[in-house]
Amino acid sequence: MILVTGAAGKTGRSVIRALVEKGAGVRALLRREEQVQVVESIGVQEFQVGDMRSVPTMERAMQGVQAVYHICPNVSPDEVAIGQAAIQTAHETGVEHFVFHSVLKPQTEAMPHHWNKLRVEELLIESRMPYTILQPAAYMQNILAHWESIRDQGIYPVPYPAVTRLSMVDLEDAAQAAATVLTEPGHEYASYELVGMIGITQTELAEILSEKLGRPVRVEVIALETWKSRAIEAGLGAHQIDTLINMFRYYQHFDFMGSPRVLSWLLGRTPTSFTAFIKRSLQEEV
Repeated sequence: MILVTGAAGKTGRSVIRALVEKGAGVRALLRREEQVQVVESIGVQEFQVGDMRSVPTMERAMQGVQAVYHICPNVSPDEVAIGQAAIQTAHETGVEHFVFHSVLKPQTEAMPHHWNKLRVEELLIESRMPYTILQPAAYMQNILAHWESIRDQGIYPVPYPAVTRLSMVDLEDAAQAAATVLTEPGHEYASYELVGMIGITQTELAEILSEKLGRPVRVEVIALETWKSRAIEAGLGAHQIDTLINMFRYYQHFDFMGSPRVLSWLLGRTPTSFTAFIKRSLQEEV
């Protein structure tokens, strides 16, 4: 049995589907009761509802599982405390393999949510438990948040310069890599970068969108204050907003790139390209 924390989010659901395809039994840790049906529909056999900040909740969730795939709530100010509690509970309940969903380049102090994940990595390395650390790039799926604007208006909005070069990864590829690490031996004590493509500029990305959509798509650079106002309207908290603004500023100055070589090895194939991802997304719309 494999426990997936943060199981109802898009990452958790993708990892669950990949595990079920491999025939693994999955237990899901969920925040709310209404999420149970969602994970059961994709093959979850067992579930635990509760807050991962609660030690009793984590103890119940980890009883009898062989492995844990730990996904902390996105941009959480409690990332380190949650990670510490999860690692300690896993150690105490006899979990045999702890896999941590980290982030590409966690050693970047200028991005607090990356830096917090590095602190959790350190705790895990020092825990004496068999572990694997996965460090995914930004998901290609993130662009779908702007899909209506891209498709209907030909505008791709970004809060950093159009020349910014970013690497991305298809979430489905990252999930397949996670399932491989969780179900096959030989990945203990490893840290793997999960990158699907060498970084491209936002202008190059818009050119791919233009080609696949059959209409012009242009990059529209959004001022950070404008982005912040929209984020407040959307209900993001102050910590999340400040953290993401720091990330955008980092991108502006340094880009954010990685190599797809490790992911290619884990998948046994070339990772999904951005062009292929957009083609698949368009097919799924039909």
